[in-house]
Amino acid sequence: MLLLLLLASQQASGVEVEVYEGAESVLLPCQVPQNVSNESTAAVWDREELSISTVHVRLQSGDDYTYQNPRYTNRTSMRADALQSGDLSLTLRNPTGSDSGTYTCTTRKDGEDQNKSHLQLKVAEPPTPPPSILSTVLPAVLVPVVLVVVLAVIYLQCKRQTSREDPELEMVEVTQGEDSVVLPFITEDRTFTDVKVEWTHKGKKVHVYKHGRNQPDKQEQDYKDRTEMNEDALIAKDLSLTLKAPQPGDHGGYTCTVYSKGGKILLQKMVSLSITALQAEMVEVTWGEKSVVLPFKTKDLPQNIKVEWRHHNMMVHIYQSGPNHSNLQDRSYRGRTEMIDNALKNKDLSLTLKDLRLTDTGVYTCTVYSNSGHIMLQKVVTLSVRVLQTEMVEVDQGQNSVLLPFKITDELPHSVKVQWRLTYPEIKMIHCFDSSQNHPLSQDQVYGDRTEMKRDPLRNKDLSLTLKDLQLTDSGVYTCTVCNKDGLMLLQKVVTLSVRGKQRTSRSQRASTSQQASTSQQASTSQQASTSQQASTSQQASTSQQAPRPQQAPKSKDCTVQ
Repeated sequence: MLLLLLLASQQASGVEVEVYEGAESVLLPCQVPQNVSNESTAAVWDREELSISTVHVRLQSGDDYTYQNPRYTNRTSMRADALQSGDLSLTLRNPTGSDSGTYTCTTRKDGEDQNKSHLQLKVAEPPTPPPSILSTVLPAVLVPVVLVVVLAVIYLQCKRQTSREDPELEMVEVTQGEDSVVLPFITEDRTFTDVKVEWTHKGKKVHVYKHGRNQPDKQEQDYKDRTEMNEDALIAKDLSLTLKAPQPGDHGGYTCTVYSKGGKILLQKMVSLSITALQAEMVEVTWGEKSVVLPFKTKDLPQNIKVEWRHHNMMVHIYQSGPNHSNLQDRSYRGRTEMIDNALKNKDLSLTLKDLRLTDTGVYTCTVYSNSGHIMLQKVVTLSVRVLQTEMVEVDQGQNSVLLPFKITDELPHSVKVQWRLTYPEIKMIHCFDSSQNHPLSQDQVYGDRTEMKRDPLRNKDLSLTLKDLQLTDSGVYTCTVCNKDGLMLLQKVVTLSVRGKQRTSRSQRASTSQQASTSQQASTSQQASTSQQASTSQQASTSQQAPRPQQAPKSKDCTVQ
């Protein structure tokens, strides 16, 4: 009998994989060049249609299940040498119909997507086997016999009330930081004696109740002193479990199983626990400051724990068994991070980040692991490193051009948008540059063909703007803003430009001066006439000196990425 069908066909939209429900596993293929995988810091499998999209994450240090969707717990795996070999294929065990959908395989380097491929998985029901000759003959003979047997079995089952039932499923939500949460299990009309009750989570024993007493010596260390059941659970028909101090690592499915004295399963219930993280904390700092603190105050914690600070899957800092492990950090953070020496004693896991860079902007996650790798605490901090510079530039009218300077020192992400705008006395788009475009984007028509940025400004770290064919009306305040692909502002600089008009002598003034020199010896009346003429000419000159009133500029166009 055909149990598994695996069909992979290359289509325009990507790879399509089909597997029958009930198969042991299915392979989702993903291959990248070896040089790409070697330089990558992470390989990520996800499904965008899910609220928790992460299916599997592989870092250079190993698998990371921190943000994995609970439905994929203990069901995914990748090759141990995936990032070294370039084979990023994902093995998905026990595929079901709900696993059907679009999967994305992405390689990332320092938080930036490098390579991405899509795959369509279809989990189908097994086909019905074709009818045989016997199948058309035997039914007439066997149906009466089978019917009698089935009715007898149903009667016996009802009479004996076979105790094995399909496990119930219940959803429970709790916010990180709550004192406790109850995983409910009321047995109602069922009465048990001399049984063992066992709560498990991801294959670990969470709590054991036997002989009418809790058995703390039978549970995993991660749950020591954190679980509790009613001492009279069987009499009260309440097998609910109280889980104290819920932690991020506690999320997922819990199974409560009732065993008979002989080890037979009498009853089961499943509870899915969802741990909601606390709201992320925002920290803003201006580029140029020496350091910034990412805060994380905690309660009492055991000594044998590990603390990890991460940024875009990059290892920022590790604190374990006292000393700092700088050799495990991402190179870009070495020598730039610090936690206090007595972090656990002082209940302070805050991280100090020094020598700030623009690329430090983003989301930081601090995770506290127990000695066995169980996630005990998590904190999310969003850091914004902003730059605001100001500069004054003066130039005389008549010069061919002027430079509005903006040089940077740090590396910028590959995908950024640079916008120069006139922000006073009017708001106009002067120049817009997008690193993903090979030409400047739309600008106000008043500045058409009058602005220019240097070639390859990101590589040369020079975002300065040249403004040509200067006019008196070009005076004003200019602002350059640099944003990343998510629209988060990374840099900003303000340049105030002053275009000074030249003092010029009019023709009428020069004619009046010449006439005065030639008639210096004429009579007083002639002098008066000349003086009268000079006054008239002077008035004309004054009128000619007045600058023409500038016409109202047209409205600026939107600068949008095409």
